[in-house]
Amino acid sequence: MPYFDMASAAPLHPVAREALLAALDDGWADPARLYREGRRARLLLDAARQTAAEVVGCRPDELTFTPSGTAALHTGVAGAMAGRRRTGRHVVVSAVEHSAVLHAAERHDSTQVAVDRTGRLDPADLAAALRPDTALACVQSANHEVGTVQPVAEAAAMCRAAGVPLLVDAAQSLAWGPVAEGWSLLAGSAHKWGGPPGVGLLAVAKGTRFAPAHPADEREAGRSPGFPNLPAVVAAAASLRAVRAQASEEAVRLSALVDRIRARVPELVPDVEVVGHDRLRLPHLVTFSCLYVDGEALLTALDRAGFSVSSGSSCTSSTLTPSHVLRAMGVLSEGNVRVSLPPGTQSSEVEAFLAALPGVVSEVRAQLGAPSTPHPASPPEPEPEPAPDLVVDSLGKRCPIPVIELAKAITQVPVGAVVTVLSDDEAAALDIPAWCTMRTHTYLGPNPAPRGTAYRIRRAT
Repeated sequence: MPYFDMASAAPLHPVAREALLAALDDGWADPARLYREGRRARLLLDAARQTAAEVVGCRPDELTFTPSGTAALHTGVAGAMAGRRRTGRHVVVSAVEHSAVLHAAERHDSTQVAVDRTGRLDPADLAAALRPDTALACVQSANHEVGTVQPVAEAAAMCRAAGVPLLVDAAQSLAWGPVAEGWSLLAGSAHKWGGPPGVGLLAVAKGTRFAPAHPADEREAGRSPGFPNLPAVVAAAASLRAVRAQASEEAVRLSALVDRIRARVPELVPDVEVVGHDRLRLPHLVTFSCLYVDGEALLTALDRAGFSVSSGSSCTSSTLTPSHVLRAMGVLSEGNVRVSLPPGTQSSEVEAFLAALPGVVSEVRAQLGAPSTPHPASPPEPEPEPAPDLVVDSLGKRCPIPVIELAKAITQVPVGAVVTVLSDDEAAALDIPAWCTMRTHTYLGPNPAPRGTAYRIRRAT
């Protein structure tokens, strides 16, 4: 069964497994103790720190191991803000940062910087958001959901000129190459590159003001309290070095497979939007959204077909709100599929996915009663007798039903007439404008309604 969700968690790397088993025998003691077992554990911890620091591109004494990547981000934001509390409580983040960064920023006076439709930040917009009381800026190296690579070097230059430290979330990119210089803090997560879960890293460059926000602790330079999971730390460092050694060759191979998916999916499945930057992206990740599709149903159907993928769709069991990344980009969110290929993925596995996808999407659309899209070579179906402007009541209905009902209603009004969709689903604010763009109809905008929102669309053709 092909596993295509490396962006969530990579399978344990063979090197990580070997290092973990070896460290379980030799790394169980307290590395802070002076007896033989403690000294042996300390040597393992120091070697792991040295290895990880070389890959990250920092000094060993700048690198701290944390219980997770999320903990690294929370610690990094809190520590940097506490270290610069005299400057102010303002933090600047991009609108597509990982939720861990956004949640940490919510504790302060925060400003979100918009991105374009590819998910990419304009460094000039970041610079414009910096203020005299800005204590920290946060820019990810590459987006977790769509893979777009951010201009870290340019952002770092803007922050340096303003005297503001820059925190970079490098969780998705560390396996593929070094992060551009100029960052002040950098965070990573071991399970993203094939290390064991439960290990993160936080690098704090010398000269960066940093004050731990938790009670004082003598371990990990006071930045991450508690006894470290030394066997997991050793395995994380070993696997990071191993995946980076193979990254260049594997990136070329996987990027070609992703290019194939990006090109073939719109050819095989009608009404699909491939999102994210087509060139400035991670080599292994591609995201696309399908009109008239329930995201949870689509992922479940793909799982039954033997493919493990993930989604940023609002239509999932975990949330009824649209992905904040897709919302910030202004792209379609319904029926979203994220494919992230682990190293070693074969061309035959990608071809099998492409062969299965059209039937799976068609099946889910049929279950929802979605309008069919005629083949370009087929003659158009005769339109029904024109009707005046139309109101579609989709109150209480969730994504993608409001868009499906809009698609059916638009054929019942003449060109130039207006269809108003009443919806109280948050995803409608994103998916109805995206549908209008894909169908070239004119989106007239939202208006308040007694319940929910009234979305107005003028038929163009």
